[in-house]
Amino acid sequence: MLHQVDGTVRTLVLDLDTSKARKTVVDDDARRLGEILRAAGLAYVEDESPSGGRHLYVPLQDPLTAAEARQLVEALGRRAVSLDPSPHQNIVHGCIRVPGSAHKAGGHQRLITQLTDAYGILTRRNPTTAVANLRTALAPELYRIEQQRRTQERAAAAAAAVHAIAKGSTASSAPVAGSERPLRLVARTGLYDTSRYASDSEARMAVLNHFAACHWTLNQVRAGMTDQYPGLAALYGTKTVRLLPVEWAKAQTFTATSAPAKTPAQRAGKKTAHKYDTSPTYLTGGSSEPSIELSQHSIHQLVNDLENVLYTTLDYRLMERGREGIHLRFLIRAVLAYMRTMETNVLDVGCRTFALALGKSHATIARLLPVLEQASAGILTRIDRGRGRNADTYAVQLPEHFQQLAREFTWRKGKIHAIRPVFRVLGDVSALAYEAIERGHQSPTTADLARTTGISRRALTDHLAGMEALQMVRRHRGRWELVATTNLNQLADRLGATEDREAQLTRYRKERAAWHAWLDRHLVPQLEEHELYDAEADEYWQPPIEDEYEHQRALWVAAGTVRKTVCEGPA
Repeated sequence: MLHQVDGTVRTLVLDLDTSKARKTVVDDDARRLGEILRAAGLAYVEDESPSGGRHLYVPLQDPLTAAEARQLVEALGRRAVSLDPSPHQNIVHGCIRVPGSAHKAGGHQRLITQLTDAYGILTRRNPTTAVANLRTALAPELYRIEQQRRTQERAAAAAAAVHAIAKGSTASSAPVAGSERPLRLVARTGLYDTSRYASDSEARMAVLNHFAACHWTLNQVRAGMTDQYPGLAALYGTKTVRLLPVEWAKAQTFTATSAPAKTPAQRAGKKTAHKYDTSPTYLTGGSSEPSIELSQHSIHQLVNDLENVLYTTLDYRLMERGREGIHLRFLIRAVLAYMRTMETNVLDVGCRTFALALGKSHATIARLLPVLEQASAGILTRIDRGRGRNADTYAVQLPEHFQQLAREFTWRKGKIHAIRPVFRVLGDVSALAYEAIERGHQSPTTADLARTTGISRRALTDHLAGMEALQMVRRHRGRWELVATTNLNQLADRLGATEDREAQLTRYRKERAAWHAWLDRHLVPQLEEHELYDAEADEYWQPPIEDEYEHQRALWVAAGTVRKTVCEGPA
């Protein structure tokens, strides 16, 4: 039994089960978890079952509560797909098969750690400081678990309120968590549905086709196989080096031939923009005014000038709008980011594309765009309204009253971002604070950040503490600076921001497909055969005469011809 009578836990047990992933994935997870534990200063005992599973035992000097132990094990489960957290999730019946125990499939649990070392580890046990180091290393996973718990509590409370109003009862049902996409799960675990895929080869080709359709590169696939997708590596076994490049080429060919035909602009090699909600599509050409468009070199100069205006004037004007102003500040950053990426100042980008870049609802973007047009003081101007498949078209330019201001300041190095994926979880305030630290000439204090961002000191303190716990920033002699060794993309993966973005992208793709299907049904006339030809209708037609005099003359000539025919007979 893992829990004592009072519910405390004296030994953390990590159960790696072959029913949740392949044997090679289990071995890889055991190695990865061992590295995490050793880096935190924790010693552990390891054994192996006859079925290929592993157990890692982490004895503790000071007991943990059942909730604390469960959080740590679930957080480690985010790093190892084969880890089964259920023994620590049941305080009454949670148990484990210890080394030497008989296995239900035959054989016994075999101790991997040397017996003398295991005796010393179980006798000395691990100090509390090492457990604190483990919490620090698992800060992103613990943060994600806490956010999901709060979301589930709010959803359960809302469901209970609705149920109580409708039925007069206080009972509520737990929210159903969204499941991972099947092919991503195959890439993580190496397990697949044998009724759908007859062999490992078919399963891994399905995974590669999925990654190719998501516009991954071969290097990204290789990196994923060593990190978050060990199941794909298990499907290859020892043939990864030889087969992966060949099968990746086949996957790219398959996805290219099954994709829609390219437009003439794309075949000519022109750059494409993100229209609506999905990745690369072409500009819809909402405006035909050539005088508005600028050259590639002029676009980058214009963006640099607009950045100067944004950070010196426009940001401070938008601060006065409160919470809405924060959204508008990131929306104008997204506009400038698209300008620089697509190298054009005429943007016909849909609301769902901006929503995907900012991590917000497309309805919110649709409401904010007209407000930003008014608040930008001439920087953003709508020049054409969207119709059918086309989005609204906006022209971005530098007004005359900002030109002198833009040229008084030197251009700054670095990219301008909308919302980086990690801040979809951490929030806009954290994004503003991180940007202010990143763009500062010197490491700012909390008071400096409050003046620069327009956020209250109390809110900044809370968000800075959260980013410090995630090792994104650190405080040195009263000033804040970035932690350069922290990879924001990996942190986004650990916080679940990447999965959230992919779910939003999938939802928008389905909505766009439904909208296009509606347009095809209602805007393209579906004519029957009898509507194409009417036998009783006249098959000739005289064009109208624009000149009234000529029209009257033609009538008199026609009348005279009829009279002559009646009186004299046909010629």
